[in-house]
Amino acid sequence: LVEDPSSEVGAGEVLLRTIWLSMDPYQRNWMAGARNYGTAARPGATVIGRAVSEVVSSNDRRFAPGDIVCGETGWQTHAVAPADALESVDATLAPISTALGVLGAPGLTAWVGMADLGQPRSGETVVVSAAAGAVGSVAGQLARIFGARVVGVAGDPRKCRHVVEDLGFHACVSHRDSDVGAALARECPGRVDLHFDNTGGPVTDAVYGLLARDARIVLCGLVAEYGAADARGHDLRPLLAAQATLKAFSVRRNLHRMTEWRRRGSEWIREGALVHREDVVRGIERAPEAFIRMLSGQSIGKALVQVAEDPSPR
Repeated sequence: LVEDPSSEVGAGEVLLRTIWLSMDPYQRNWMAGARNYGTAARPGATVIGRAVSEVVSSNDRRFAPGDIVCGETGWQTHAVAPADALESVDATLAPISTALGVLGAPGLTAWVGMADLGQPRSGETVVVSAAAGAVGSVAGQLARIFGARVVGVAGDPRKCRHVVEDLGFHACVSHRDSDVGAALARECPGRVDLHFDNTGGPVTDAVYGLLARDARIVLCGLVAEYGAADARGHDLRPLLAAQATLKAFSVRRNLHRMTEWRRRGSEWIREGALVHREDVVRGIERAPEAFIRMLSGQSIGKALVQVAEDPSPR
């Protein structure tokens, strides 16, 4: 932790008090030097990340003290940010922390990937990896809402119980199973029509061996391969045999649809069709701990750090 005085609030800028910090896999890529997140990481830089914050003071007429906003303000207790880079959070829709999870970028990712790209149909079999995570948990529930049979892949029996009993997946297997391919084959006797891939790694190889004719693969993430010294490519021959299609995407090209997603997602939450869970660690000094928990698969649901008291009703 480093203590620095706050910057002066210039014209069109806002001083913010951070309430909630989001822990996300893309931050690992940034730390490894990836340049598709703006400025590449450098020693001493503030870790990037989305946050929900309260406006302390504002030099922009769009925001006033007490407003709740969301933006890419990083791992810090206070931030000065351009008003253009912030969006208002409607505390009447749901708890404000959901703007970082089910009603934020993870939920939008799941919706764009599943509804727009995957397009599951009634009666199809859909496999979702990292099914207990922030994106996978929503993606699988959306596939269920659309009428598909959904099989999740998660890290251990505790997560699998959550995926089936709380999220409503039809089945779930552990990627730590001695033969995850055989476990998936038992749950997907008619083969796999759609794979929502959050992890890469051995799970991806196992699913590729079970693809149905004209299967679709939505590549959302490769968390099992981030930072891996021995990361390798996957055998694409099963895709050729199945005449499958693979589409990779990034939510950053779809952020303009956030308002639309929040409206749709909040309706499903109110109806009880979409449920969510948060894994909360308190105190900014514990952000590295929360980040490691998320990357190592220890967290269930959306990984968050609560930095300050939440003024909104929960």
